[in-house]
Amino acid sequence: MIHATNSVGLLFAVLGAIGFSFKAILVKLAYRYGVDAETLLALRMGLSLPFFVAMGVVADRRAKSRLTGGDWLWMAALGFSGYYLASYLDFLGLRYITAALERLILFLYPTVVILLSAIFLGKPIDRRTITALALCYAGIGLALGHDLRVTGEAGQVILGSALVFASALSYALYLMGNGQVVGRLGATRVTAFATMIACVLSIAQFLVLRPLSALVLPWQVYALGLAMALFSTVAPVWLVSEAIRRLGAGPVSLTGTLGPVVTIFLGWLLLDESIGPGQIAGAALVIGGVLVMARRR
Repeated sequence: MIHATNSVGLLFAVLGAIGFSFKAILVKLAYRYGVDAETLLALRMGLSLPFFVAMGVVADRRAKSRLTGGDWLWMAALGFSGYYLASYLDFLGLRYITAALERLILFLYPTVVILLSAIFLGKPIDRRTITALALCYAGIGLALGHDLRVTGEAGQVILGSALVFASALSYALYLMGNGQVVGRLGATRVTAFATMIACVLSIAQFLVLRPLSALVLPWQVYALGLAMALFSTVAPVWLVSEAIRRLGAGPVSLTGTLGPVVTIFLGWLLLDESIGPGQIAGAALVIGGVLVMARRR
């Protein structure tokens, strides 16, 4: 029974990592139909909202304590940083860079958490961590060089990379805040309510910046938006949550290393993105650096 539970947990973790990795591919495919980032984000979050409402209601009913006003402020901050702002910056960045480079930059978020913890919390950085950071950022340099050579648009690649790195920074801030409340309120409840707030913010942003006529889109955009909501938002959140329950956070975090590899392959298969030695070497360095940090913990 234990073995079966571990196998199911591992399957859930792998499927969750693949689902999250597929998001960038779906975004790039949708952009081919002329949709903008604000509309696409609202579509993704609007279609996801009912599922997270249901998840939040179930989690709240099972909880032993009710949410206080202070708890809701935490939820609002986490929803803004981790799911709204991080997603919006990511969508903007994907306008300018390949899906493969986007996934590698987002994969840096553990390094950002470590750097922020050192700056604001005074946590020391040992030699192993310095080595891991060097590997990660050297890998990003190689992957960035690949995109620059392929596209020849230095300004766009730098802008897109900066936006996606800002997304990773926003998500790292979310993780640091999440650690302050998840033990007390429960991971599922925090995720559900924070995502619900992010969904509302994304829809509100669309209503402020775009007319309703912007929703007159090809059916393919709605199909991609639904796929994004189901297979790259709702399902991975649930799968990873279940995997952590069965296996623990450590083993599940290691399966996230599949993300860059899956995105590079899918980008080549579905988006005609080129794969070069610099990109492969860069991905290997980034994954290696993250694994070194994971072993440290």
